[in-house]
This record gives sequence, C-alpha cells and structure tokens, in this order.
Amino acid sequence: MDTTQLLKGVLDLAVLSVVADEDGYGYDVVRRLRAAGIEEVGDASVYGTLRRLYSSGALTSYVVPSDEGPHRKYYGINAQGRAMLDGQRKDWYEFAGTMQRLLETEGGA
Repeated sequence: MDTTQLLKGVLDLAVLSVVADEDGYGYDVVRRLRAAGIEEVGDASVYGTLRRLYSSGALTSYVVPSDEGPHRKYYGINAQGRAMLDGQRKDWYEFAGTMQRLLETEGGA
C-alpha cells in the first residue's frame, strides 16, 4: 500500500507528538519519525510542517549553536500545540477505531 496519502493526513499529528516528547530540530524530528516506523516521510515535508505549525502558533522555536555545522533551529510545543495535539489525537483514535471496526466486519474481511 502506498502510504503517502495517509501520511499527508497525519503528519501534523505525528510531528506534534514527536516534539511533545522532546524539542527537536528539523532533521532530528525526521530521524525520530523514521525510527518510529514512518520511514517514507520526506525531509521537506517535515520541515514544511514544522514551519507551518510554528506560523500557526502551535510551536515555539529557538536557535542553538552547533559545533558540527550551522546553528540549529529547535522547535518545542506550547499550550496551543498541546491543545491541537490532544484534539487531533482524539480524532485519530475515533477514526482508527471506525476503520478497525469496518475492516473486522465480514464485508471488510
């Protein structure tokens, strides 16, 4: 199954969830998503999502100097982002439960 379209629908939720665990810079968030099993996520998609969530007020950002290259822009979740995460988490569980029930019926099996 091509999960690209599924991923587009849940990337905000996935990024908010990762950043809620610990602040992170762009590629760090990409790595954590891939380590969690979302291997097909694109760097550009995550960077764009971080910028959009920041612009919408769901994330804060700060710059940390790096000895290994350019400074890194870290993103952290704030109260608005946590509220967004909670709402999207609830929506996801409801949707996933609906899909699970649908797929477990005789017609879906």
